[in-house]
This record gives sequence, structure tokens and C-alpha cells, in this order.
Amino acid sequence: MRKFQREITDRNELLSVLDACQTIRLGLYDDGYPYVVPLSFGYEQVNGKIVIYFHCAKEGKKIDLLARDERVCVEADILNGYVRTDHGVTADYASIIAFGHAEAVSGDEAIHGIELLLNHCRITGYSARDCVKTDIVAVYKITVKEMTGKRRFPPQTNPEVRS
Repeated sequence: MRKFQREITDRNELLSVLDACQTIRLGLYDDGYPYVVPLSFGYEQVNGKIVIYFHCAKEGKKIDLLARDERVCVEADILNGYVRTDHGVTADYASIIAFGHAEAVSGDEAIHGIELLLNHCRITGYSARDCVKTDIVAVYKITVKEMTGKRRFPPQTNPEVRS
């Protein structure tokens, strides 16, 4: 990381960024170009590892790419606005990038993954069990191997001017 003073090294702060994000972007290997898709998600820590769950249709490009290569990149970010500086304007942001492996899950683990997703998205009154029972929904988990984070301003900093 070029600007090491912006790196987020505290695990709780990394998870705080992930908590605040509504969407992750999943990067997959495709022929010649990366393929990136936005997804709703839920996550948890299991034995010190971060596990991210998402759901999708059982068919499509994402499923085809995951079948060929389970290695993925996950990006999530928060934009708090823009701040005037002595030499211009800069973004007040925090972001994470994670690398891991994705695998399809089923049964109780799929239900658990959907429950985490519903909780993270603050959706109530919907049955994770009923969602998983449908013939069109696939549930995947990403076991994170590495996660880094970056922010423009430390959490205690309050930039003066926003536009």
C-alpha cells in the first residue's frame, strides 16, 4: 500500500467497514478480463476466519465462472462525502478488499447463510428456509484468506467542510 498511513490494520475496524456496507463487489476470473458483480451479503467470523455468504440464481455467468475457478476478490466501500483540502477536494472513504475461495453450500448451512444475509440487510418477516427451498436459489460462502483496508481519514478525524 503506497500510503501506509491510510491502511486499516485493526480487525475490528475492518469489520466495522464491512458492517456499514450494503453491497460487496465480487471479482471473478473470466477469459481475458475480470468479471465484477455487485451482491447483497451477510457474514460471520468462524474460528477467527471471516466467512461471507451471498445468494444468486442457480444458472448464469457467475455460476459458470465459479465452477471454473473458485478464487475470488471481494471489494466493499463507504463514501462519506467529499472534503475540501488546502489543494483541492478529496473523498472521505473507507474500503476493504478481501481474497478467498467461494463454494456452494446447501441444507442448514445455506439457511444459516441466508439468515446472515437477511440480518445484515435488515430484512424482517422473510423465511430463510423458504428461500433456500426454492429451485432457483443458490447460496455460496466465501472463506476469506486475506483482507486489507484503507481509509482517507482516521475514525476520530472530523473533516471540516463537505460538499
